[in-house]
Amino acid sequence: MRIYLAVPYSHKDPAVREERFNRVNSEAANLFTKGHMVFSPISHTHPIALAGDLPGNWEFWEAYDRTMIEWCDQVWVLAIEGWNESK
Repeated sequence: MRIYLAVPYSHKDPAVREERFNRVNSEAANLFTKGHMVFSPISHTHPIALAGDLPGNWEFWEAYDRTMIEWCDQVWVLAIEGWNESK
C-alpha cells in the first residue's frame, strides 16, 4: 500500500517545525518496517526547502503534494498538536 503520511508542519517557531519533522520521520520509518510504501511530504521536502531556501507553506508545495496524493492509495494524518488546523 502507498501511504501519503500528512503531518502539521507550518508554525512560526522553527523548533516546532523541526520537532514535527522528526516525529513524522519516526512514524514513516515505523510504517516502512511494516512493509508500506510511504511518502511523507515533510520528510521529503523539509530538507529540500532548507537547502534551497524555499518557502515551507502549503501554497508553494500544493501542486507537488496533490500530485503525490494522487499517486498514493491512502492519506493518513499523524494527529499531533495542530493537525486539525493544518491545510
